[in-house]
Amino acid sequence: MAIKNIIFDFGGVLMDWNPRYFFKTYFNDDERMEYFLENIAQTEWNEEQDRGRRLAEGTEIQIKKFPEWEKEIRAYYDNWPVMLKSDIPHNVEVLKKLANTNYELFGLTNWSDETFPYALENYDFFKLFKGKIVVSGTEKLIKPDPKIWHLLLDRYQIKAEESVFIDDNGKNIETAKSLGFHTVHITPETDLEKELIDLGVKFDQ
Repeated sequence: MAIKNIIFDFGGVLMDWNPRYFFKTYFNDDERMEYFLENIAQTEWNEEQDRGRRLAEGTEIQIKKFPEWEKEIRAYYDNWPVMLKSDIPHNVEVLKKLANTNYELFGLTNWSDETFPYALENYDFFKLFKGKIVVSGTEKLIKPDPKIWHLLLDRYQIKAEESVFIDDNGKNIETAKSLGFHTVHITPETDLEKELIDLGVKFDQ
């Protein structure tokens, strides 16, 4: 079945986000920074905000657990824009090329609905999706829960087997594959345009 739709994850695919971009300077001590990010402001905690929990609520929950880290925990979302370093130029270029074809472009992202507007306002390429973006924080669903892919498919009346899903997270790729999507697993070495061409995507239509 011919591919009609290209679905992008954002963080790690089109946007270079990492809390270390802020905390490296904040701590000036890599060992202490890594301890904080692995044990205090860990990925699982941040994901709950991506699932729709309010940033303020998530912050207070963590401060109650780790009162001695209050200053650092409050600094996390206060300095969130610094963690969003830049776009990922070579993948954004591929997105721009696709915008000049007949493929439908979609976004499917794990992102807090409180911080996502900042990215929308500061990076023009998001306009290429023409509003067809599913944000986990808005939907109260998060990858790799299959329900968020089903929501995308139902909302836009598209089929998994006619769609390519692009993500940097292996668990998300596995779930998408199990649902029938073609997939591209992004790593720092990935040539996205070549991977898409290998799947049958044409950039000259």
